[in-house]
Amino acid sequence: MDTEQSGTFLVTHAEDDSAVLKNVDSGQVHALASNPGVSEGDVIEGTVGSEPPLEVTWNLTDVESRRSISLDHSEEPPTSQERELAADTEVGEVSRAERAGTGELHVLSVPEGEIDEAVADVLDDEGTLARAARLDVNRVEVRTDQDEGTVSVRYLP
Repeated sequence: MDTEQSGTFLVTHAEDDSAVLKNVDSGQVHALASNPGVSEGDVIEGTVGSEPPLEVTWNLTDVESRRSISLDHSEEPPTSQERELAADTEVGEVSRAERAGTGELHVLSVPEGEIDEAVADVLDDEGTLARAARLDVNRVEVRTDQDEGTVSVRYLP
């Protein structure tokens, strides 16, 4: 059994005496035997080691970096690039594009009247934070166009 694993971990749950980390690349979940001072939503670059003798719980043995990712619903409308992506996206589908530099753009075409629910789903989804951690970005910005049924999710440095 691997007793140590290094990677990028998202803190998916944190209490005073325990925490749960999820490796954003493999999806493996690590229940920590104690909370080393992390908070839900933190992104940790580091190493976890399993705790003997049963090796079912883990400890955070090394922290290279720790950061949080901000999630924001912007008042700004989607950009022209995002509107172009939306024009080619069927309702219920997602289009993805790389950003110049670091990050990605995801554009969702949403049925009429479901924009607010889609935004809430994106902002509450653990997958949004895990993707941001994988992309090594610090901010996720959501923009909407109610008239066009467009939600853009911008993964930004």
